[in-house]
Amino acid sequence: MALHSYDNIDWDARLERLRDTDALTAPETAELVKRLLRPEDRSVVDVGAGAGGSAAAFAKALSGIGDTVIVVDSAPELLAAATDCAERAASGGVEVRAVRADAADDALPDLVGQMDLVFASFVAHHLPDQIAGLRRMARTVRPGGRLALVEFGLDQRVLPWDIGLGEPGLESRLAAARDDRFRRMRAEMEGSVRMPMGWPAALTEAGLEDVESWSYLIDRPAPASGAALNAAVRRLEWLREAAEETAGADDLQSLDQLLDPESPHFIRNRTDVQYLVANTVHVGTKPTHST
Repeated sequence: MALHSYDNIDWDARLERLRDTDALTAPETAELVKRLLRPEDRSVVDVGAGAGGSAAAFAKALSGIGDTVIVVDSAPELLAAATDCAERAASGGVEVRAVRADAADDALPDLVGQMDLVFASFVAHHLPDQIAGLRRMARTVRPGGRLALVEFGLDQRVLPWDIGLGEPGLESRLAAARDDRFRRMRAEMEGSVRMPMGWPAALTEAGLEDVESWSYLIDRPAPASGAALNAAVRRLEWLREAAEETAGADDLQSLDQLLDPESPHFIRNRTDVQYLVANTVHVGTKPTHST
């Protein structure tokens, strides 16, 4: 099985972050699940389930009418947490099953079978060969069923244009440095294959039809607090790590002040922090003549 290695990961901290994100986005996730599920859908697989927020929303929505929610993750710690989360949300005869695998695992279709809806949120862009991964996930969709991806739409924004430190536009420059890191990471990834097209075209290339896309906002205006503020802090921490090699020294110094609890500019003491992001959903239907 093509499973990742997860040495030296602080799983308690990782799960805390994932659960915080699930709590932050729970209203939008519930609306997304409601829009994705059709009256005839009875079975769902969540590939790369994380802490289980989406799987739980599917289990709750299918209660009383559905039969199966399959939780897929390659990390045992996440798989256990996501399965528990979905089981606590399930009722009315919904069975929750756990499968240790990921979308790069050739055994995935055999392990999962064919389902009415296959859901993968922020998974596909990590795959070395993204088209092959989509084809693999498409094989887990029954004829007439659908594969739904959630991927990046518009980038997150947490800071105002001018934060009073360094040159205005800090967050945009850091995001550009992060994008450069992602480009280099994909170029160096073992087995990496370029995907010179957008996700709708990629779903068509994977053999799906009637592809449609739409976007939704997660909008927590300033002053951010609670889970929204935590998410804003995590974004800046991630940008600090991602921009280490390519961002300018002045920008890194400004970011360090934002992340320093002793600094007068510490992000948690600011009243102008927001959390705003647009995610895009791409859905393709498996032809009824497919197997």
